[in-house]
Amino acid sequence: MIETEAYRSKVYGGLLGKCAGVRLGAPIEPTIWTYERIEKTYGDIRGYIKAYRNFAADDDVNGPMFFIRALIDHEGPMTAEAIGRTWLEYTREGIGFFWWGGYGRSTEHTAYLNMKAGRSAPVSGCAQVNGYTLAEQIGGQIFIDSWGWVSPGNPDQAAHLAQLAASVSHDRNGIYGGIFIAVCIALAFEDDDIQRIITRALEYIPQESEYTRVVQAVREFHREHPEQQQWRSARQMLEDSFGYDRYPGVCHMIPNAGVCALALCYGNGDLARTIEIAAMCGWDTDCNAGNVGAIIGVMRGPEGVAERYVRPMNDFHAASSISGALNILNLPTAATELAVMGCRLAQEKIPDPWKAGTFTDDLILDFSLYGSTAGIRSSSEYLAPVAPGELFYREHGTAVLLDRLVRGDSVRIFYKPFYRRTDFDDQRYSPTFTPTVYPGQVLQIAGSIEKMSGQRIALAPYVRDSRTGEIFNDAYRFYAEDEPFSFTYTLDEVPFAIDEVGLLATSFDSEKYLGTVTVTSLQVTGPRVFSIDFADETKEFGGLSRCSLSGGAWDLEQGSLHAITTDTFELYSGPYYSSDYLCTAELIPEFGDSHMLIVRSRGAASGYFFGLHGEAKAGLYLRDQQVIPLKEIAYQWEAGRSYTLSARCEGNRITCSIDGQELITYEAATRYPSGMAGVGKLSAGRTRFLSMSYQEITS
Repeated sequence: MIETEAYRSKVYGGLLGKCAGVRLGAPIEPTIWTYERIEKTYGDIRGYIKAYRNFAADDDVNGPMFFIRALIDHEGPMTAEAIGRTWLEYTREGIGFFWWGGYGRSTEHTAYLNMKAGRSAPVSGCAQVNGYTLAEQIGGQIFIDSWGWVSPGNPDQAAHLAQLAASVSHDRNGIYGGIFIAVCIALAFEDDDIQRIITRALEYIPQESEYTRVVQAVREFHREHPEQQQWRSARQMLEDSFGYDRYPGVCHMIPNAGVCALALCYGNGDLARTIEIAAMCGWDTDCNAGNVGAIIGVMRGPEGVAERYVRPMNDFHAASSISGALNILNLPTAATELAVMGCRLAQEKIPDPWKAGTFTDDLILDFSLYGSTAGIRSSSEYLAPVAPGELFYREHGTAVLLDRLVRGDSVRIFYKPFYRRTDFDDQRYSPTFTPTVYPGQVLQIAGSIEKMSGQRIALAPYVRDSRTGEIFNDAYRFYAEDEPFSFTYTLDEVPFAIDEVGLLATSFDSEKYLGTVTVTSLQVTGPRVFSIDFADETKEFGGLSRCSLSGGAWDLEQGSLHAITTDTFELYSGPYYSSDYLCTAELIPEFGDSHMLIVRSRGAASGYFFGLHGEAKAGLYLRDQQVIPLKEIAYQWEAGRSYTLSARCEGNRITCSIDGQELITYEAATRYPSGMAGVGKLSAGRTRFLSMSYQEITS
């Protein structure tokens, strides 16, 4: 029986620990950064070494957050093939997500291409196909954490699921590492003795394996030299006996398994010291610190994640899947979704409060977890620091200190539902984003005001446009005493896309205002409507500013998106979970036989395609890895002419039109009842896409 709130809290702690470890280790990854250079440059690391504005995506978080979606997308007992399907579904081929280092060099790239070529998992990752060097690289371990997070106190389940997941791309020690980490996480939900956890986790992998040998060697050294300062001596032992010179490939599992064991032993249950030691050891710094952070984060919960690590994250991590809407990871929501999956596996009832904000396009922030800010930000950390000092631990809300605002001072307290390239210092793994809040939707925001001194403060709900920076707001209300506030605001039209939604706090009085505004709820709901003129788009992160693209080659020319391909091409934008909507696209077929609109797509391996496809034909097609014709009609179309395609999805019915003429009605099975919209091509050719629009249908 799972105690659900305690379980969810520990998942949140594990996710914070994972993200903190990755963020700490990322700036000192090999090959440029060696153990010696890290020590000489940074000495004894005790906090983040780079102050990112926002930390861009990382493969160590992409994998755990998207491969686990096999539990959502697949019905029936889990299989390696189903998990492999998520690789094809959620990645943009050759861009972001993981290291696309080449066939036969990058284990993940190799497994991906094997699956594209028809070698389903686990054949895609087996040593017989790829050889032991590729099969025993580190990826089978670094993407595995979520299979432990959904298996609280159930190491058997964690081991089974981890074995399936790791086998998509790895074999032998590459799988053993995944099993070991996942089992450690599952055990950490109920045990706070790291040595006991390691002992039990080793029971799930072969005792004669090289993985077991390196872990036991570290433990033996730790028993003889248990003082924490001896971790550098333990690192030297690893270098001498299990160094990179002994194991081929770019990033072998075994030396890094030794680092994970070392950090767990010498960190002694303290999350901060554990991830710091893992990062300072060198080799695969972000992977190792992330894995051990995922374990200790579960063991200690969010209370055990030091403020110096959790505060800069502000409950946000970027991802780089094919869905821009899913790439804004709000960590409390992500933790709750993982807990929902864990409860389903355990056949436990899912608490009603978890359902409203999970697996939905609606924005519903969760302030209930310990230390959570739910991603609330301020436009000025000088005038309005978010949750300073002990306010960071305020329950069920995020407090913002208004620090001596004088007449005319105005600050923005907001959530960020859309990101651009300028929001990041780097572009690790090329995250791509689509807006998650749209004009015409309704913002409901509530909280309380506590005045310390001054006269009044004025609040007004607002949105900001991401391109112009222009502010659009509703009427101000004035607050002179401690009191609650509540606003309902229909979001204004903006020129490009909404990238801030929240409150303006403005002082109109002569006396300095000092007080706090605590946001206890923020949600944006209602039907989504948007349009994209490709002449307005810019290139960002290997995609466009509001769109994610995969396959083929493309550019922005002549006020349009010009796409060419030898096989397939897809572009996606807008919500992810919506079911009933009307999608329209204007395009010009230039060459070839496929020029199409996409609806209800889970990702790059699925969805419905409608449009011009084949000589003198139009049709509706289902892509379920393979392309299945659903309905085709004779239709004389010609290259160089503009066409407006539309597909209306409502219930099981898809109604398709060209230039306003209804041509195809199809009663679809519920195989893909919801998903993204976009444009694309299913065969070789060239198309100019001019625009697309989307409107949700409400009953």
